[in-house]
Amino acid sequence: MDAREAGEVVGLVPTMGALHEGHLSLIRAARNSCGLVVASLFVNPTQFGANEDFDSYPRDEARDLCLFRQNGVDVVYVPSVEEIYPDGFNVTVSVEGLTNVLCGRVRPGHFDGVTTVVSKLFDHVRPQLAYFGEKDYQQLKVVEKLVTNLNLGIKVVGCPTIRESDGLALSSRNFYLNEKERIRAPALYETLEAVADRLNANRDLLTQCDWGRNALIKAGFDKVDYFEILDDVTLEPAIRYRPGLRAFAAAWLDSTRLIDNLFLK
Repeated sequence: MDAREAGEVVGLVPTMGALHEGHLSLIRAARNSCGLVVASLFVNPTQFGANEDFDSYPRDEARDLCLFRQNGVDVVYVPSVEEIYPDGFNVTVSVEGLTNVLCGRVRPGHFDGVTTVVSKLFDHVRPQLAYFGEKDYQQLKVVEKLVTNLNLGIKVVGCPTIRESDGLALSSRNFYLNEKERIRAPALYETLEAVADRLNANRDLLTQCDWGRNALIKAGFDKVDYFEILDDVTLEPAIRYRPGLRAFAAAWLDSTRLIDNLFLK
């Protein structure tokens, strides 16, 4: 019998594998609220750019399946590329507006890949609840808009970023960091926190974002894609300091790109 027909709440945790404690926190949140927890395991090729890390993205299906089982996932959905994108598939699901800034600006087409695969996963699993982490905050807001605009009847649940003891946001891409880069990596979050503190004395947003970019380079990052302060809901640029803002940063350590964000209380 279909779980929904049986009256169970179905929760979906979409993942690309390479599981860490951040993923597991989403699973636990789903387990606390849902009668049936489904996790997907699919490294989605359409959200990677031509020169990005699709081929090298960390994969360990056996480990991931073990962690899913240990943490209470009822069903693991592991589709093939052909199942998600069959021969002749030529549909792209796009969300306008929210995808023109931050990662959408520096990774053209990335969010079209995200919203297309998420639409497919929602159709295949038919959840009532779907769980996404706030570390990928722009992705969370894009999926929320997708669900709202298409009237999908799914509640998108955002879950807090899980961090290492030194503040580094957990990410599958942390696997790429060598020992020296791992030592530098926490400076991303430290700089976001420093800008939040600096805004108490000087509330000029452009000045503080410039300071944040320079601080990341001084901390050993090789390149900064962006350091910006935007509206927490609309992701529109903020002109002046006010309640409801969030700081966002993306920066590179050699060939590893890290992202993070911080709500400015």
